[in-house]
Amino acid sequence: MRFATLEIAGSDQACIRRSDRDWAPLNHVRPEFQGDLLVFLDSGTWLTDEFVGLQQVADDMPSHMVIREADARFQPPYRRPRKIWGIGLNYGKHAGDLSEQAPDQPASFIKADHTIIGAGEAIVLPTQSERTTAEAEVGLVVGRRTQGVDPTDAMAHVFGVCAVLDQTAEDILQLNPRYLTRSKNFPTFFSFGPEVVTLDEFLAEGPLEDIEVCTLLDGSEVRRDRVANMTHAPADLVSFHSQMMPLYPGDIISTGTPGAGVLTPGCVAEARIDGLMPLLNPVRAEQV
Repeated sequence: MRFATLEIAGSDQACIRRSDRDWAPLNHVRPEFQGDLLVFLDSGTWLTDEFVGLQQVADDMPSHMVIREADARFQPPYRRPRKIWGIGLNYGKHAGDLSEQAPDQPASFIKADHTIIGAGEAIVLPTQSERTTAEAEVGLVVGRRTQGVDPTDAMAHVFGVCAVLDQTAEDILQLNPRYLTRSKNFPTFFSFGPEVVTLDEFLAEGPLEDIEVCTLLDGSEVRRDRVANMTHAPADLVSFHSQMMPLYPGDIISTGTPGAGVLTPGCVAEARIDGLMPLLNPVRAEQV
């Protein structure tokens, strides 16, 4: 199944995509699902037998109750996850771009929710940085409380997959590697969406390892690579971080990028990932 959060009558409402590609608001499918996709994840419905029937209910919904694909106004799937984990240097070629080696253990960092934007919202270049980059990544959306899981069980705790654009004030990071949190946490530095695709549907097209991830600027490819070339595979990332602390529904693990593009005012950054809607964000300078 494919889920998104759309702006409907001035508020954010989780929706499920119908087979005709239109979107059915979940509060019409089930009245208790009022709000963004995090409300749905917190309910635990995806772990119950009820979940299987949601697609059919959405497909049978009268046309006057759905949002046409052309009219959909996508918001971030949600704005208040407990945690966003980013993974640095997870593709060997990208590590080489930065004159680094891929680390033996995940080089992870946390981003705060004030960084979140959705598809079509502007990435704002901060005045403190003269070299900000955007990085396309596969995002893993945690679906249930997860702690101490083995890699063999880890993906059973993942609700779905999304596209991510992770921004970095690269010149600040180059001043000192301890400035990683600072360089990653300016407003608008984490875009995700426009949809979250359940893991079972995503994998129906083929193994996760075969997925290609591509960073683009103004439609031109910056770097492309396959998930198979990650140093630390998605299941290992979920397991590793669950051994450190509990993960909760809606937590996001952004699994690393094949390459970063340098942003300039007026350009458009894009994450293009097999099996997902493309994620595009325009870029502008911070207004002072």
